[in-house]
Amino acid sequence: MTIRLAACGLLALSMLALGACQSKSYNASSAGSSGKSASLRAMEQVAFAAHKCWFATKDAAFKPYQMANELNNFGGTPRFLLVPAKHYGGKPLLVVQASGNSSRVEVFGPLMDGPLRERIGADIARWQTGSKDCGTAA
Repeated sequence: MTIRLAACGLLALSMLALGACQSKSYNASSAGSSGKSASLRAMEQVAFAAHKCWFATKDAAFKPYQMANELNNFGGTPRFLLVPAKHYGGKPLLVVQASGNSSRVEVFGPLMDGPLRERIGADIARWQTGSKDCGTAA
C-alpha cells in the first residue's frame, strides 16, 4: 500500500512537472482564459519549485521529508504537505497552501518553528514572485 501511495505521488509530481514545461504566462491577463483559480496557479508555481529545489536536488535539509501533493483536492484549497519520509501517511510537518481566488500563499506547521523556518520562508516568498531560483542553500 505504501509503495502504491508513493507511486501515485510520483505520478502526480511528474504530471505537475510536465505541466510546468508549457510556455504559458500566468499573469493577470491570462487568468480568466486558463480556467484555473489564482490560488491554483500560485501553488503550481511554488510546488514545482519546491520539488525541484528541495527534493530533485536531494537537498540534505529536506531528506527526512517527502512531498505530498494535493494541488487538485476537492476542498478547493490547493496545497502541498511535507510529511516524514518514512511515514507518508503521517501528520504533516509543513503545509503550504493558497485558497479561494487569492494568489497569497500561506505556510504553517511544526517545521516553521524549527531551524528551517527562515529557509522555507525565503524560498516560498521567492517562488511566489515567479522566480524558479533555488537560492544559495540548494
